[in-house]
Amino acid sequence: MSDTAPRRIRAAILQLNPTVGAIEANVETALRQAAQWHKRADLLVLTECFVTGYPVEDLVHSESFLGAVTTALSDIRRAMDAGGLCPMIIGAPVHINGGVSNSAFLIAPGIFRRIDKHQLPNYGPFDEKRNFVRGAVPAPVEFNGAKLGILVCEDLWMPEGAAALADAGADVIISLNGSPWQDGKDGIRKEMVAERNRETGLPIIYANQFGGQDELIFDGASFAVNRAGDLVVQADSFAEDTLIVDIAPGVDGAWDIDSALVDPISPVPDRLGGIYSALVLGVRDYIRKNGFKGAMLGVSGGIDSALVAAIAVDALGPDRVWGITMPYRWTSDLSMDEAHMLAANLGIRLDTIPIIDAVESTAGAISAATNIVPAKVALENMQARARGLILMTLSNQVGHEREGYMVLSTGNKSEVSVGYATLYGDMCGGMNVLKDVFKTDVYALAEWRNANKLAGFLGPDGTCVPVGTITRAPSAELAPGQKDQDSLPPYDELDGILRLMVDGWKGNDEIAAEGYDPDTVRKVRGLLDRAEYKRRQAAPGPRVSAMSFGRDRRVPITNAWREA
Repeated sequence: MSDTAPRRIRAAILQLNPTVGAIEANVETALRQAAQWHKRADLLVLTECFVTGYPVEDLVHSESFLGAVTTALSDIRRAMDAGGLCPMIIGAPVHINGGVSNSAFLIAPGIFRRIDKHQLPNYGPFDEKRNFVRGAVPAPVEFNGAKLGILVCEDLWMPEGAAALADAGADVIISLNGSPWQDGKDGIRKEMVAERNRETGLPIIYANQFGGQDELIFDGASFAVNRAGDLVVQADSFAEDTLIVDIAPGVDGAWDIDSALVDPISPVPDRLGGIYSALVLGVRDYIRKNGFKGAMLGVSGGIDSALVAAIAVDALGPDRVWGITMPYRWTSDLSMDEAHMLAANLGIRLDTIPIIDAVESTAGAISAATNIVPAKVALENMQARARGLILMTLSNQVGHEREGYMVLSTGNKSEVSVGYATLYGDMCGGMNVLKDVFKTDVYALAEWRNANKLAGFLGPDGTCVPVGTITRAPSAELAPGQKDQDSLPPYDELDGILRLMVDGWKGNDEIAAEGYDPDTVRKVRGLLDRAEYKRRQAAPGPRVSAMSFGRDRRVPITNAWREA
């Protein structure tokens, strides 16, 4: 590795799924890969904070945590010096200058170089200025005769780092990323990399993490472009993958990138395929990484629970998904039929637990003790809370065949926005799968899944969500003849307003100027503002938009501001 004469560097870009906090397991994965690629590649490229998983958030304030990271890096360095491993670039947080740096390390026999992250993102889901200190502007590092320009995530998104590397004579840029997915993100990344390529004239490797971490979904989709800006390789989305590229000097002496794969370009899913795949990955990794055995949910015969059930089956397989239908007096025969048809389509277990006795005995006890007879909204919410109680009790109960199943809640972004949900009722659960998916997209996703099954989905071919569930009018069925549109605008209108109001931060007048009724806009604004206390108590859910509740949109609960 001391030879400085220019020659080919075969790089393996490893798109893997680390677990935050699982330092020993993550390092074991890195070393196993390094052993497997020894003599097959010259350099492994892993991703941002791979040693710890990403994002680490406030774990970096724990001295014992950082001590374990230091030990892990020493273990990698010692193993590398002992021989039999492929050199690697790997990310980890470390102590520097009285703070903590988000750094990359080039580790090879006799080589241990640290490159610190200079640009710290502090927007959307990122709070890196809270946890990290800013490093110096990166400089190239020598490896196998080439000057490698190594950047950590945001340092590629901003022009300063790439420009400094180009000015210092870098031959190639290698970027380690923990870039979470959102609708349209692949195009945003490609446009950014194209800009850096045009500015510097350098080939660029973009290595991205894959996997779910709480609300964040990392799709991978790693890629590389050559000096001319052409896409050379593209990894799978929402899956583990490895890209092989050759970095070598051309006839003009300038280094460039070429693919060493037979089929170097993997297709990127379309919009609905991307959203659905992100939800599947989010459920799968949240269940797996938190040690749950499976998932359970209330199945109502409506579109939201049907889609969540399909997602759960694609994530976990039908044997690890448990549906419970909990009818009351207002539950229609159609709802029960649709619920059973869904279970048959998906191949899941479905049990029926009526809630009439639970609701009416509770109402009777309240009335006997207080002379207060629960009615209207209070009685409706009692039904939702009885269902939540049943689901959480079954989830908590030990000693049965479905022990360790986590409850999935099924409210969508439209309902979450306007508070059309019951605290401690249908909001119960460990994950709210559709929290960042508007109702109109719920319908579109159900139709998409009925027509598509991508690699890695564990559910059936063909129709998953019954057609009747998609076409029927939505209803919570908490009162006789109830329909969602009795208290909400039609969902196409509501979602149009909410996309502007929530995702776009538009004011009432701006939204009305788009053609929406001003009174309806004011009503939706009032519902949105009043429901903040509910959202703060809701389960986390996969982030698939640029403006999710919790990670992105943060407003106070106690808030006297009301838009005129």
